[in-house]
Amino acid sequence: MEDRHIILKEFNQLLGLQDGVDREYYAVFDGHGGVDAATYAASHLHIFLSQQEALKSDPATAFKSTFLQTDDMFKIKAKRERLRSGSTGVAVLLTSDRLTVSWLGDSQAMLVRQGEPVTLMDPHKPEREDEKKRIEDLGGCIAFMGCWRVNGTYAVSRAIGDFDQKPYVSNKADCSSIQLDGHEDYVLLACDGFFDVVRPGDVPGLVLEALRETGGSGDEVAQSLVAHAKAAGSSDNITVLLVFLKDPQRLLSCEMSSRPEPEGATAAATGI
Repeated sequence: MEDRHIILKEFNQLLGLQDGVDREYYAVFDGHGGVDAATYAASHLHIFLSQQEALKSDPATAFKSTFLQTDDMFKIKAKRERLRSGSTGVAVLLTSDRLTVSWLGDSQAMLVRQGEPVTLMDPHKPEREDEKKRIEDLGGCIAFMGCWRVNGTYAVSRAIGDFDQKPYVSNKADCSSIQLDGHEDYVLLACDGFFDVVRPGDVPGLVLEALRETGGSGDEVAQSLVAHAKAAGSSDNITVLLVFLKDPQRLLSCEMSSRPEPEGATAAATGI
């Protein structure tokens, strides 16, 4: 199991920020070639993020700089310890009125609002046209070997680590932000082991089905989604992190509120 995830519901308190803005931080890191890159990112990325001057005024810029810094710092460790692993990553910063997501590679985050999925991002994959062009402009190529791979090696086009294939495997993260209006149900983060077999449009129905089975308890929904992905044929590591923005009981009864809910529950699960 080479995935790692992290949940920081008290981001400001834990990292010493005192600007009056409550922040929550969630992230999933999908390691390959070993756990070192994923473990390093899960242990350090949020710390580097908290130290960015731009965090308070421009979280997107702060996130992009943070991913670069994480990759640079892991490179020092990897060279010293002769490590060869890599990791994709998706991280979410949540405030009372805004959701910011940043990603590197093909792990994904999605938002569900009033039962409907909201697209937050486009994952980086070697076969994506702009990624293919970027790699080829650098003199590299992508080849199909069971799946699309950069220079016939890694099946990811952006990642922390994988230094033998830099800059073809890029360390530049993307970022998006969305205003929250209080009608949001939950945020889901997961690695490609989940999204390779589950379409985002199917997630709301799967979550409601799991809530029905548990009588409205959100505690085991993430585990249910992992089990569904395994049953659907995923043979990859699977990590699902589910952040409820509404009381799961209200989701089950299909009631929608016009005002923001208090801090909700969080559930995470992993599988292999």
